[in-house]
Amino acid sequence: MSARVRAPELRGRAWLNTGGRELRLADLRGKIALLDFWTFCCINCLHVLDELRPLEEKYADVLVVVGVHSPKFEHEKDPDALAAAVERYGVHHPVLDDPELDMWQQYAARAWPTLAVVDPEGYVVATMAGEGHAEGLARLIDDLIATHEARGTLHRGDGPYVPPAEPETTLRFPGKALVLPGGNLLVSDSARHSLVELAPDGETVVRRVGTGSRGRADGPPDVASFSEPQGICLLPPHTAEVAGYDVVVADTVNHLLRGVSLTSGAVVTVAGSGRQWRSTVDDHAHDALSVDLSSPWDVAWYDDRIVVAMAGIHQLWWFDPVKRTAGMYAGTTVEALRDGPLPEVWMAQPSGLSVSADGARLWVADSETSAIRYVEDGTMGTAVGQGLFDFGHVDGPAAQALLQHPLGVCALPDGSVLVADTYNGAVRRYDPQTERVSTVADGLAEPSDLVLTADGGVLVVESAAHRLTRLAPGALSAAGANTVDGPRHRTERKPTDVAAGEVTLDVVFTPAPGQKLDDTYGPSTRLVVSASPPELLREGAGTTTDLSRRLVVDADVAGGVLQVTAQAATCDADVEHAACHLTRQDWGYRCGWSRAARPAFRWCCAAWTPDRPGRPDGQSVKGRGTTPASRRAARTSSAERTAPGVSPCRQIDSTTHGTTVPSTATTVRSVAIRTARWAISSGSVSSAPGALRGTSAPLGR
Repeated sequence: MSARVRAPELRGRAWLNTGGRELRLADLRGKIALLDFWTFCCINCLHVLDELRPLEEKYADVLVVVGVHSPKFEHEKDPDALAAAVERYGVHHPVLDDPELDMWQQYAARAWPTLAVVDPEGYVVATMAGEGHAEGLARLIDDLIATHEARGTLHRGDGPYVPPAEPETTLRFPGKALVLPGGNLLVSDSARHSLVELAPDGETVVRRVGTGSRGRADGPPDVASFSEPQGICLLPPHTAEVAGYDVVVADTVNHLLRGVSLTSGAVVTVAGSGRQWRSTVDDHAHDALSVDLSSPWDVAWYDDRIVVAMAGIHQLWWFDPVKRTAGMYAGTTVEALRDGPLPEVWMAQPSGLSVSADGARLWVADSETSAIRYVEDGTMGTAVGQGLFDFGHVDGPAAQALLQHPLGVCALPDGSVLVADTYNGAVRRYDPQTERVSTVADGLAEPSDLVLTADGGVLVVESAAHRLTRLAPGALSAAGANTVDGPRHRTERKPTDVAAGEVTLDVVFTPAPGQKLDDTYGPSTRLVVSASPPELLREGAGTTTDLSRRLVVDADVAGGVLQVTAQAATCDADVEHAACHLTRQDWGYRCGWSRAARPAFRWCCAAWTPDRPGRPDGQSVKGRGTTPASRRAARTSSAERTAPGVSPCRQIDSTTHGTTVPSTATTVRSVAIRTARWAISSGSVSSAPGALRGTSAPLGR
């Protein structure tokens, strides 16, 4: 029998959403507590916030969600920035500020996001990493309610959440902006779930499109609704005439693209099913209204179609408003930085797009790699940026320059590009001719976009200041630019030591209860292994249907990242009308080499419950049910690709958001016994310290 693990006490710099009260575990006794370890830059963490909303509503009298904010970027350690993010993303539960990751270590978190469930008696009963756990959590909560009501240890009633007062401002966390043909401005008022048309002064409201409440209704401007809209793009006149609308909007949290008529203000859904993408990478054209999307963050007209920054799965997609089709444009869904042909590149949460004046180049703000990328002639390159965990405020030669989580770009007529360097609070400029970066303006509050006006001026969407700000005249001149040699930061976890030479990789998949592996349309499993740099693996890269793989590591390569992707097809067992399920998982290991093989151990990755088709709420759950025909098509297309994608569920090593958890962790498998489960092991990998044990003492990394 596993030892019960007492939950470590909750301590941090400050509490938010409690009315100034400091909470302790004793205050939560009698309730089921769900701790959400998150960081507000991370799209997977934002997905989890939305997955938890229905649970918070359903179990309001017994469940207390506590957000534990454990930051990645330096800017995220700023308490004012955290308070702004809590409001921006509609976090309606208490949040503990954990700037030094103390609670992260106490609870042995290994990934953004990580969830920990504490029962009404104060014991940790489950931990899980990544997104897509809503259904498994609901089952666990129901069991805990039944158990603790029978014991008399469950206390129903209101929780400790105290909503803060919302200031009165015209805009609230605006995301992106667009200059309309008549000179007015259209702004996505993200936190108010609407679009606002402003006069050219950037302040006077002409009209609002959307009710201002979270929703996904089509219709007239006073009926339509959005959920945290971001990017907006004006269609060419002829295309708009054929399509029947003028503007395309990235309706981010709804996982939709919406069309807006400038004449009537009417809104119509033009792409997306409303379900979050959980499928397989392919290069097919899909019916736009049937395809699943994942947190579209920006849109731009390029290559005779709309290109979409699909932040939730680290790709670019395309949408044809005339043919009403959509598909993947660039990226494999691996979250990292790699250039090359568009189907093979790696990105990390692309969030801003802008097209050069001649239409030849598409600029991309790749936020999680703090990079500026570009698309031209079927390939992607990197102008500025070094990787997922290198960031700062450094000007000069582009090869050494650093940004911090940029969300917007604006191509200028002279070929240079402005960058909304969001977490540095600055506007930066990259000049391709000189290959240098300079600072144009600083002291801004989380700039998220820039737009060029007809008179040659530049407006900055200053998101955390809830306004549009005009750059000072002359700011774009050489004399107006500054060269900043600021701090350099690197967020880094200890690499996994792997013996040079032969390594055996085993991935274990256990179907959820009531399901079985399904080989109706071919092998039921698939394993993809790749490396960065590719030379890291002498043997073993590629795709197979066997979940065991012999790898040969090149000792002459100093280190790198192993990307492992696994997929399994299952179906309901002993059911007349069985649903089919496609579940995927990815791991990324940042590796260093050891000359001696270390003892084997197993990494156990968090479980998830494959969803059932036809859920009325469109809840985003890992492994959403698919039809046999759609799964067969997905499996066939994925087998043909040499660089298939990976899951948006980020249970990943220090190459992306977090790490997998060693099996030495003492955790009660309350969720795992009800869900499909992945585990991964290697015969020559060293164990990492810091697993959750039966103590509340601080734990090492």
